[in-house]
Amino acid sequence: MTHDGAVIAGLDIGSDSIRCLVAEYGVDGNLIISGWGSAPSEGLRKGVVVNIEAAREAVMAAVEAAEQEAGRTVTDLVAALGGSSVDSLNSRGVVAVSGKNREIGQADVDRVLEAARAVVIPMDRDILHVLPQEYIIDDQNGVRNPLDMIGVRLEAEVHIVTAAVSASRNMEKAVERAGYKVAHVALGGLASARALLSEDEKEMGVLLVDIGAASTDYILVQGGAPRVTGSLPIGGGVVTSDLATVLKTPMEAAERIKCSSACCWEPLADSEEPVIIPGVGGRPPSPVPVLELARILQPRMEELFGLIRQRVERVPGTGRLDGGLVLTGGGALLPGVTELANHVFHQPARLGTPRGGVDWPQICRDPRWTTASGLILLGDAMRGGEKDEASRGGESKNMLKGLLQWLGEFF
Repeated sequence: MTHDGAVIAGLDIGSDSIRCLVAEYGVDGNLIISGWGSAPSEGLRKGVVVNIEAAREAVMAAVEAAEQEAGRTVTDLVAALGGSSVDSLNSRGVVAVSGKNREIGQADVDRVLEAARAVVIPMDRDILHVLPQEYIIDDQNGVRNPLDMIGVRLEAEVHIVTAAVSASRNMEKAVERAGYKVAHVALGGLASARALLSEDEKEMGVLLVDIGAASTDYILVQGGAPRVTGSLPIGGGVVTSDLATVLKTPMEAAERIKCSSACCWEPLADSEEPVIIPGVGGRPPSPVPVLELARILQPRMEELFGLIRQRVERVPGTGRLDGGLVLTGGGALLPGVTELANHVFHQPARLGTPRGGVDWPQICRDPRWTTASGLILLGDAMRGGEKDEASRGGESKNMLKGLLQWLGEFF
């Protein structure tokens, strides 16, 4: 397949930084990451735009830096949405098969998915994704692809992701004012899952936890499909705030200490090694043992993982996490995080690195760039789906159908 010099750009708008990746296709048709850029987040609070003009400038700075690195111009962006603006629920739809000889066709699949998404949601929310979990044909469950099968009744169990209308529209407005177009919006957790999770993990049951600056997003994938998605308003910034409060030091100093010397798992802390805390207002610097830092950080991180575990276990039908946990986001860089997650969930945990058959540059192996990396992969799949649809002589009847096509390949 030729790609006519196409460029794919992924935009991750986070509470701490805005990151943009640019990819293009090599002569062999494989994706090449050719540019990247970042800028401090301005005009955002907890990943949601609160100042259009400030956000516009930050988006422009990040995308222009990526364009300059790549030597290419970007027009369309695949953007991520996450944080407190996102919620989810599971639903089921049922239809009678209408195809000739009771053979299930694409029209039947479209109808059952439309039936499954017919749930009551508040007026201030939009449906972002409708993700099929499994199909049921005349009480035969566990069907992944019902096309061409024979049956009388077709059911679909789906995972519906919703987003606050204001959050998605204001994000799109900030990007458009920066001179770009939001081609598609994807849940940040889905993008991260696409980049990090193996097929075996998705089948066995795996929990992906993305620890950002102001919030932590999580997604449970089991039986090859998303079962739970959610977000908590606790992130790396809250941990830094705890450190600043207890040590009576400014946030900037607390962040430096956290990144250079801290640990959130006591058994890893060197009890003999002191950390010098800078003085404030004429007070002299003071030494604090690394073990003491761990005793400040571990309870907050333990609380975070405990809350996620409670939320996941409250959802009916979620079983064992035999695939363990995959951690990403800037907060996953804190030493001891994987050990603490293992302790709370009693399951193996690892730091995620991007997959997907792309020769990722070193910067993409940083957990802070995971969402942007996943957006590139989703943009690639989406482009392939559009070409396939065009080759059949038509266009997707709406964005929902297009999203189902390209997201359905991965779950």
